[in-house]
Amino acid sequence: MKLIVTLIVIAIAGLVIAVSFFPSAPGTKLVEADRSPQSEQIIQKVFGPIQPIQAAVGLDPDKVALGAQLFGDPILSGDNTISCASCHRLEAGGTNGLPMSIGIAGGIQQINVPTVFNSSLNFVQFWDGRAKTLEEQVSGPVENPLEMGSTWQGVISRVNANSDYAKKFSDLYTEGVTKDSISHALAEFERSLTTPNSAFDRFLTGDENALSEEQKAGSKLFQQLGCVRCHQGQGVGGNMFQRMGAKKDYFAGRNDLTVHDMGRFNVTGDEYDRHRFKVPSLRNVALTAPYFHDSSAATLEDAVQTMTTYQLGRRLTEQEQDLLVSFLESLTGEYNGTKLSLGTSVENQDQNGKQL
Repeated sequence: MKLIVTLIVIAIAGLVIAVSFFPSAPGTKLVEADRSPQSEQIIQKVFGPIQPIQAAVGLDPDKVALGAQLFGDPILSGDNTISCASCHRLEAGGTNGLPMSIGIAGGIQQINVPTVFNSSLNFVQFWDGRAKTLEEQVSGPVENPLEMGSTWQGVISRVNANSDYAKKFSDLYTEGVTKDSISHALAEFERSLTTPNSAFDRFLTGDENALSEEQKAGSKLFQQLGCVRCHQGQGVGGNMFQRMGAKKDYFAGRNDLTVHDMGRFNVTGDEYDRHRFKVPSLRNVALTAPYFHDSSAATLEDAVQTMTTYQLGRRLTEQEQDLLVSFLESLTGEYNGTKLSLGTSVENQDQNGKQL
C-alpha cells in the first residue's frame, strides 16, 4: 500500500514540476502550479520535508540539444573564448571548483559560481535572486563585462552567421535567432540538468538499504537541528531567502566587504535584505566546493561548522559534524543515468550537437 501511495505522489509531483518549471516555448505565460494544502500534506506525510527529485519531463529534445550546443560554445562571449561550460563544468558538479568566476581577458568576479545542476528547482536565480527565470538569468553572464563581455546584438549576429545554428533556430523557433529564442534554448537545456536517484532519494522511496547507518543518523540529526527549515523540498534548498548570520553576525569585524556581500539588498534596496541570500540547494553538495557566496569554506566539514555556528547558534561535536557530512554525501544524484563524481566524464553534446 505504501508503494502505491508513493507512486501516486511521484506522479502528482512530476505533473506539478512539469507545469511549474518547464514552459515549452519563449513567451509562454507561466502557470502557477496548483498545489493545494491537501496535496502538500500528502507529500509531506509520505516523504517529509525533503522530496525526491523527479526526472525532467515535458522538454523539447531538439531544443535541449540546441541549448546544450550553445552551452558549450564560446560564440556567446565577446571574444569567443568563454562558454557557459567554462564556469559550469558538468564534470565538476556544475561549477568551476574555484572561489571566483574567471571571464574574458581574465576578468574576475569575486563570487562563488553556483551549480547549474538542478537550477530549474530554484525559485529564483543568482545568489541575490535578481533573475526570476532561467531565461532571464542568461542575460547576466552574457552582458557582464567581467564574464562573457558581450552584447545581445553581437551574440545574435554571430549565431545568425553560423549556418548550422541559423538552420536549427529557423526549424525550431518561428522567430529564428533572437534574444528570447537563444535564452529559451539555453534554459531548456538547463532544465534537463536534474540529478535524480541519489541514495537519499532511493531511501525516501522505500529502499531501506540505500543509506548507511551513519547517513541515516545524519539525516535525523539534520532534521533535529532544524536545518530543514531552510533546506527542504526537492532541491534541499533553493526555495527561499535567508540572512547569512541568522544567529551570529557573519560579517562582524570584516573590513573587506564587497558588493556581493550585500546579497538581496542589491536588488531591493531594502535594509531588511542586507546580507540575505537565496538558500543554496544541497543537492550534489559534496562535489561543489568551495562553499557560500564568498567561497569562505574550503571543505564540506568547514561549511557544516560555519552553518551551525552562524545560522543555528551552536557548535557541533566532531561526531555530529561527520554524521551530517555523511548524510550530505548521500544527496549526490545521477545525470543521464550515471552517478555524478568529480572528474568523471558526463555525457553531453559537443559544439556540433554530437554526443561526446
